[in-house]
Amino acid sequence: MTPDRSEGLTESARALADGELTSQALVERALARIEATQGSLNAFRIVRSEAALAEAKAADEELAAGVRKPLLGVPVAVKDDMDVAGEPTAFGCQGEFPPVAADGEAVRRLRAAGAVIIGKTNTCEFGQWPFTEGPAFGATRNPWSPEHTPGGSSGGSAAAVAAGLVPAALGSDGAGSVRIPASWTHLIGIKPQRGRISTWPRGESFHGITVNGTLARTVADAALLLDAASGNHDLDPHRPPAVGAAEAVGRDPGRLRIALALKPPFTAVPARLQPEVQAQVVRLAEKLGDLGHTVVEADPPYGQIGLTFVPRATAGIAERVRETPFPALLDRRTRGAARLGELLGGAPLRVARRAETVLQRRIGAFFETYDVILAPTTAAPPPRIGALLNLNGFATDRAMIAACPYAWPWNVLGWPGVNVPAGFVTGQLPVGAQLLGPANSEPLLVSLAAQLEAELRWHEAWPPPRQVASDTPAA
Repeated sequence: MTPDRSEGLTESARALADGELTSQALVERALARIEATQGSLNAFRIVRSEAALAEAKAADEELAAGVRKPLLGVPVAVKDDMDVAGEPTAFGCQGEFPPVAADGEAVRRLRAAGAVIIGKTNTCEFGQWPFTEGPAFGATRNPWSPEHTPGGSSGGSAAAVAAGLVPAALGSDGAGSVRIPASWTHLIGIKPQRGRISTWPRGESFHGITVNGTLARTVADAALLLDAASGNHDLDPHRPPAVGAAEAVGRDPGRLRIALALKPPFTAVPARLQPEVQAQVVRLAEKLGDLGHTVVEADPPYGQIGLTFVPRATAGIAERVRETPFPALLDRRTRGAARLGELLGGAPLRVARRAETVLQRRIGAFFETYDVILAPTTAAPPPRIGALLNLNGFATDRAMIAACPYAWPWNVLGWPGVNVPAGFVTGQLPVGAQLLGPANSEPLLVSLAAQLEAELRWHEAWPPPRQVASDTPAA
């Protein structure tokens, strides 16, 4: 089914408020598109057909009564690591999970803004990998090339938005899990400041490295969803000052000093930027120069930042494994990561947490010289479906680092980053670039991304219509 290309988030909200269409019509069309592609793209773990139609009916009644909210009646999707009342939160795992009693804070805020939660999107097990595959649900495929992954771990959200099934979706980003699939599906992906969008009922997810973020086709849509979902639970430990991302979309960013950072941060295994990806990122840097910005090749002083990431990530996995009702069904790599996390969850984790302030100070000094960093989001285009699925833990880590060495430092720092489309490489596979800033820099990054979008019009490109063979769950 061909998507209605006018049904972006911003435009849908405006059309609903102006009475040009109804929420029920929007939701019915979205449900039809999801049904038509679920056997091929496989973007959703849960589709809330009846509940979404009921929510749409209630939204239409509010609209008719003159109620106005930022997203009233607009269908959106959320990743299946977020609690939606009455639905299970399986987070990519096998087994029958009980329905949760209450919405997570981010979902609660989307509802308060009037959004209709149409479903929960697929993610790999506990969000660990840059692919969205597993025995619980099969393989989620890339709308640009169904033989390839959309990335992960927010791959279902990215596939749903890129294919036009929904206008925008929430994902989460613990090592690039919003930015990587946004890169590989030609989307805007905003990883905001830690605490900007609450991760409650977990005050910190994966010891602070994971945040919730937004995926959309345009900067305006990603910023609108960010503003709607932003805010905190009373018990959240991180409560950054409010910013208005949507207000920054039309703002001139001014003439900026931009560091083009092509060197991957230190990793324990080799990582090399593929030349065809580098060429697209450099082309984007040249466009920024044409727009009046000063672009200089310079790499942030990352140092041994990776040593602080591993304890936080693996200790977070260990916590999730302890909580799961079906540990025997987990991927062997998950169990291996959990064993490492149990070892690193004491003193090494405390040392890693203390190092964050030192790293913020050192890398923050880089922003005394530069306003923004432009870096590749990934070192390679998306892998083929199945390429990483059956590797052992060490081989998976090697392949993951080789393809995706650039995103995770900003999770350690807790600062904002925005993926923007950088173009296409061989086989018309999308790749992206990150705009990275210091604490609370979302407005600056959004205004710069919108300036690029106005020039490059990347949102006008859509995946080609294809017939994709139905996927069957992986063994």
